[in-house]
Amino acid sequence: MNWNLLTNSQELNQIVERSHQVPCLIFKHSTRCSISFMAKHRLEEKWDFTSSQIEPYYLDLLSYRNVSNEIAERFQVFHESPQILLIKDGECFHDASHLDISVEEIQEVISDSD
Repeated sequence: MNWNLLTNSQELNQIVERSHQVPCLIFKHSTRCSISFMAKHRLEEKWDFTSSQIEPYYLDLLSYRNVSNEIAERFQVFHESPQILLIKDGECFHDASHLDISVEEIQEVISDSD
């Protein structure tokens, strides 16, 4: 799994634009949280998507809290950590947090959206 780093608003805008070609996953990670660490590990361990199926983006929300706040506002989702947002055609079509984050759920949601 090759994470693309998300560190600023301009990159968030690029993700929104990119999501018109390929679904994008944003993973909001707290580097001080064991549940967040576990969710990240579970994603990385079972990730089997190609970059043409879904592009993964990683946000260290402790370092870039302003970007995390912008994500919550822009996509009208309640801020949680850890949290994933699936972005397609510029919109968040799925979000999950904590132990609800799984590759299996992402696979199901992606196949249902096609």
